[in-house]
Amino acid sequence: MISSRDNEKLKLVRKLHERRWREKLGLFVCEGEDLVEAATVEPVEVLVAGEDVEPRLLAEVSTAAHPPRVVAVYRRDALPPWEPRPVALALWRVADPGNVGTLIRTADAFGAAVALSTGCADPTGPKALRASAGAIWRVPISVAAANDARDTVSQGSKRVALVAHGGEPLPEVDLRGRVTLLLGAEREGLPAEVPRDVDARIPIESESLNVAAAGGIALYEWRRQNG
Repeated sequence: MISSRDNEKLKLVRKLHERRWREKLGLFVCEGEDLVEAATVEPVEVLVAGEDVEPRLLAEVSTAAHPPRVVAVYRRDALPPWEPRPVALALWRVADPGNVGTLIRTADAFGAAVALSTGCADPTGPKALRASAGAIWRVPISVAAANDARDTVSQGSKRVALVAHGGEPLPEVDLRGRVTLLLGAEREGLPAEVPRDVDARIPIESESLNVAAAGGIALYEWRRQNG
């Protein structure tokens, strides 16, 4: 049983809390039994409190509010490969990991794919993983290697940009067939130069709507129109 905080496996877990190490090593960490049980592949490493490592040491390397019983390391390339789906969410510089994780979870509920531009939060970061509630293992995700990968994932689909002001009311926009829903960061929104076919707004009284909530509403409207 691991009894020293200098153990190499614990050092690895600590490193993987940083995005630069996740990208460099091609690994990420899942904390907690639910996330680990949702995994569809074998882990690189598994640490169980009281079996493999002293519970206090596992608690020290955890980012969770409540120390997990299990922590596991996985390869990033073991996540679902990209595949086109009838509907996709394309996120532009959505930097909040909670919103990214929640949108992945919502995409899972509607059978959608997710595309991330540069500037988006890492979907394999601790907060995003917790917010995804295991959906990270079921949703195909495209992470842009260049400034924007949406043109690639949008081919053959109607690009609908969700905007806070102007645009057509969402229920009046034709969402039948293949659609890519474009969502921007909550403060900046979508720049004018981002290609789209139509602007749409969610007809509500409030001027501000959380980007994760907006994505869920848009996906529901797409599902409604497509039966």
